[in-house]
Amino acid sequence: MNNKKAGKQGHKKKRTVRPHMKSVQIICVGLAVLTLVFGIGSISIYSKNQDYKQQEAELEAQIKKEEERSKEIKEYQDYVKTDDYIREVAEDKLGLVDPNEILFKQTN
Repeated sequence: MNNKKAGKQGHKKKRTVRPHMKSVQIICVGLAVLTLVFGIGSISIYSKNQDYKQQEAELEAQIKKEEERSKEIKEYQDYVKTDDYIREVAEDKLGLVDPNEILFKQTN
């Protein structure tokens, strides 16, 4: 009687191992699929990151260019407030001359 029980218990243990093996295989396949999905996702994110880095570099160059332009405008703004600028505009646009300045006109 003990031999029959021992034989049946041993047989039951073998059957319970096989369903677990199938579960382990399913879990491994699921993990492989998840790994593949995350791998593809990370490649996509890496590509977007590279695009953003390039865009950032372009924007930083544009900012630097605009800062230089702003500096030039500020310098010109300061120059416009000087007497030299006023004199230059009066001579060029209005034809005005200093009292002790002599003008020579071309004749054709």
